[in-house]
Amino acid sequence: MSAPADAIPTDRSRLALGQQTPDQVLASIVEGINTGNLDALLSLYEPDAAFAAQPGILARGLPGVRESLAGFIAMNGTLDLKVTRVLEAGGLALVAGVWSFEGTGPDGNPVTLSGHNADVLRCQPDGSWRFVIDNPWGTD
Repeated sequence: MSAPADAIPTDRSRLALGQQTPDQVLASIVEGINTGNLDALLSLYEPDAAFAAQPGILARGLPGVRESLAGFIAMNGTLDLKVTRVLEAGGLALVAGVWSFEGTGPDGNPVTLSGHNADVLRCQPDGSWRFVIDNPWGTD
C-alpha cells in the first residue's frame, strides 16, 4: 500500500530522497547533522566507507563512520556547507566544498570548526550516490 501523496516523509525517507546527485548527498549530510539523525546519515555511506575524523586519520567502515558522525551530532550544533566543485568520472565524484560548524563541547564551552572538504562518492547501481571517503579536512 502506498502512502498518500500529501504524507510528510520521515527524516530518514527525506534524506534518502536526496541522493540522486553528489551535491544532494552533501545537502543530506547537512540536514542529518543539523537534525541529529545518525541512522539516516549512515545510509549515505557505502559499507566500507572511510571518514577522516581528524586530518590524515581515517575511521573505517560503518562503525567508524557512526562514531565520527556521533561526535558531531553530540555537540548539538549547526553545520553549514557550500559545495564549490564536483568532478565526475567513471562512476566516481570528487566533491570539494567549504564548511563551518558551531556547537557545544562536552565541557559546555562553544566549539567552532571549519574546513575545506574533499569527498569521494560512488554512483550506486540504482543511480544514487554514497560516500566512499568523507574527508571534511580536505588537504589539511
